[in-house]
Amino acid sequence: MSDVTAAVRGERTRSIDVQTALEEAAHRVLLRDGPSAVTVRAVAAEAGVAPMGVYNHLGGKDGLVASILIRGFDGLTAAISAGDEPDPVVRMRTCGERYRTFALENPQHYAVMFEAALPMETESPVVHEHAEASFMALVDKVQYGMSHGAIRPGDAFDTAQQIWSTVHGAVALELKGLVLTPDPAATYAELLELLIRGLAPDAG
Repeated sequence: MSDVTAAVRGERTRSIDVQTALEEAAHRVLLRDGPSAVTVRAVAAEAGVAPMGVYNHLGGKDGLVASILIRGFDGLTAAISAGDEPDPVVRMRTCGERYRTFALENPQHYAVMFEAALPMETESPVVHEHAEASFMALVDKVQYGMSHGAIRPGDAFDTAQQIWSTVHGAVALELKGLVLTPDPAATYAELLELLIRGLAPDAG
């Protein structure tokens, strides 16, 4: 390998390292100080690089936000996808439970993902792909339920949207401290049972 090639590869490695350091710094700032604290200057200082490094390696603040969104949606996808319980009702119930757990354990990411707590100036196709993967993970659960007779036949995408709207609404209220019942976990569990019964083929 020539010295020139080695130098190019070394520079590329350092560039990737800086990008990773910035993305990790953005994550730390978000968790420690909240969405409003994620600025180019704050993240650069956290990573120990000049603010211009954010523009050189991530294209500016939008790149920081994109890295946070991708991390968040990937985490949500993993939560929804986890588990392969053979019983379709159990699979749907545990999927709903894992959704709530993810949201409660990652409130800062959840706010950025669903409440525009850290908006992007320009939409990112890459972020959209990762967000869509989360939805498709739920669609897979719905299709499994339909094929095994636990969910009435229909449009899996439409049913998945109804489910997502329901659990998101419940989780959003809990994150805001607006659940008026004494036991939010029990209330959410009852909601899941209500939802599962409503989706059953004989619900009508």
